[in-house]
Amino acid sequence: MTTRILVTGGAGFIGSHYVRTLLGPSGPGEVAITVLDKLTYAGNPANLDEVRDHPGFAFVQGDICDPELVGKLMAEHDEVVHFAAESHVDRSIDGGAEFVRTNVVGTHTLIDAAHRAGIKTFVHISTDEVYGSIDSGSWPETHPLQPNSPYSSAKASSDLIALSYHRTHGLDVRVTRCSNNYGHHHFPEKVIPLFITNLLDGKKVPLYGDGGNVRDWLHIDDHVQGIELVRTKGRAGEVYNIGGGTELSNKQLTGLLLEACGADWDESVEYVADRKGHDRRYSVDCTKIRTELGYEPRKDFATGLAETVAWYRDNRAWWEPLKERAAL
Repeated sequence: MTTRILVTGGAGFIGSHYVRTLLGPSGPGEVAITVLDKLTYAGNPANLDEVRDHPGFAFVQGDICDPELVGKLMAEHDEVVHFAAESHVDRSIDGGAEFVRTNVVGTHTLIDAAHRAGIKTFVHISTDEVYGSIDSGSWPETHPLQPNSPYSSAKASSDLIALSYHRTHGLDVRVTRCSNNYGHHHFPEKVIPLFITNLLDGKKVPLYGDGGNVRDWLHIDDHVQGIELVRTKGRAGEVYNIGGGTELSNKQLTGLLLEACGADWDESVEYVADRKGHDRRYSVDCTKIRTELGYEPRKDFATGLAETVAWYRDNRAWWEPLKERAAL
């Protein structure tokens, strides 16, 4: 029996990879996917070209804050995987209103419609940033939420709204909180694709503060693997951290990117003022998803980074127009 899955934000970086994976030759089969995407600046129809002719694929351009459209789509599907979000911290610092609208109001619109339509499973994709910052150790899923940016605050709010529909109405809601993703088709405003594309063009890269902020890096292949384990084997009302297991300071990451692109530190790195409220370190404890669902990252960082650099080197036609429009 075919499972009908509504994927919000499926034209973006992670959502499109999820769709390509499920509808690809190594996918689970017996799934039909409808992508709902507003096609804001970070949503790119070209990300879905690989699956556009798949018989199990459909695309709807629309807003997750539109209750009429969302209600209609929910009635036609069995499950939801909710990626759609405003996600760039710097943009949220410049103005948080759109983050509240999309991440909070949009999630409520979706989860309420899912409840009313009797959706079987609702997987809500979140972020490790909701936990705040941690000096040592790693956050378990039970750690209190202490977000520090308008972006992460909006995501924390959306987590709580989604989980409230499990506790209040019994809806099968499952939340994932991932560490920093990287890989191909990543919009070039985020640090890895921004640095790679700048270096390929012989430009400088902006390194915040002292470069000592630490992040855990997760390849999109492994993130999609984790999401699928949660969708197919996870428990209702539970939160699952998904990490990649490679913690690097931004300075260390910059050094690896310079090496991969054949660039020199003194000529290519420009230190800039630190981001406001910049969290020092993120680190998620993935014990739960490993022991319960058998998750294990498969892509080692050296291989993943080399593949990512090669993809951007070979796909200028994909990213150059994006950088020109956004003036990055």
